[in-house]
Amino acid sequence: MPARQTFPRLWLLSDARNDAGLEAALRRLSRGSGFIYRHYHLRPEQRIARWFDLRRIARARDHVAILADSSLTAREWGADGIYGAPRALYPPTNDLLTLATAHNLADIGLANRLRADAVLLSPAFPTRSHPNAPALGPLRFRLLAAHAQMPVIALGGMNPQTARRLAWPRWAAIDGLSG
Repeated sequence: MPARQTFPRLWLLSDARNDAGLEAALRRLSRGSGFIYRHYHLRPEQRIARWFDLRRIARARDHVAILADSSLTAREWGADGIYGAPRALYPPTNDLLTLATAHNLADIGLANRLRADAVLLSPAFPTRSHPNAPALGPLRFRLLAAHAQMPVIALGGMNPQTARRLAWPRWAAIDGLSG
């Protein structure tokens, strides 16, 4: 991972439902943003081919390209880092960025012990990804985020309007950045 002056503030996550617009979304993101590639819905050979197509666009825009997979696969595919639940990110790596998911205080504690580079805390607001999950809302989001020992990225129902409502410096979206 090349040295960066700042950690990205804006992150785009891939998903089956935003796949058709990912190229355009990556080009629209401000230079130096972050991209988290998941695409769990694809067969392995399709997933790797799609990764390389999207990574090329991300690199051209100086985006950080994170893979939701093992550190071994991330190295093989030339990713800048890994993304997943804290337990899935063990053991920690020094050569890759590590972005952990968190939904509660226990997850944040695990991310702290793992020394993750960032944590994606969700759902900040109601989201299509988890329609029945209770949203944290601004107050609970801030209370949980205060326990993180690394940058916190808001996820879940995020778009430019909810980002302003939350008034948080870093946020990520699937639908909110793909339209």
